[in-house]
Amino acid sequence: MRGWFRLTVGLLAVVLGALWTVQGLGYVDGSVMTGRRVWAVIGPAVVLIGLVTLWYGMRARRRRG
Repeated sequence: MRGWFRLTVGLLAVVLGALWTVQGLGYVDGSVMTGRRVWAVIGPAVVLIGLVTLWYGMRARRRRG
């Protein structure tokens, strides 16, 4: 069960981080985050955390079977 949870959280973090990045860069309109440089920095960090979480989730699933 841990593997599925990590995979889900990791995927969510990657998607949100990517969205925050493009909003911070100004490619997506209609948000208070649009054009804010801080989100262009936070977004990739969240994507990286999500990728690490996905990696741990894949390792946990491989061990179980």
